Amino acid sequence: MRTERGAVLPLVALAMVMAGGGAVLLGRLGEAAVARAQARTAADAAALAGAADGEAAAREVASANGATVLRYERHGRDTRVTVRLGPAEAVGRARRE
Repeated sequence: MRTERGAVLPLVALAMVMAGGGAVLLGRLGEAAVARAQARTAADAAALAGAADGEAAAREVASANGATVLRYERHGRDTRVTVRLGPAEAVGRARRE
């Protein structure tokens, strides 16, 4: 019976390490999701500004949202803007009525 004492300690230590790793992973996944959402917001806002007032307005709005315009395209009434915000890229589209 004495040889079984403390046998649970390695299992508890392993469980704590795994829980810590899981928490770090969830934090990084959440951070990536937030970055993608912010990039989509910046892209949509830039596309709307671009559809209304042109490329300079799209770049200004993207910059105000912390993003950089990677590509600005205008085809007739359609505007498409690709932005990068941190590690995330997103595309916004708008149509001028």
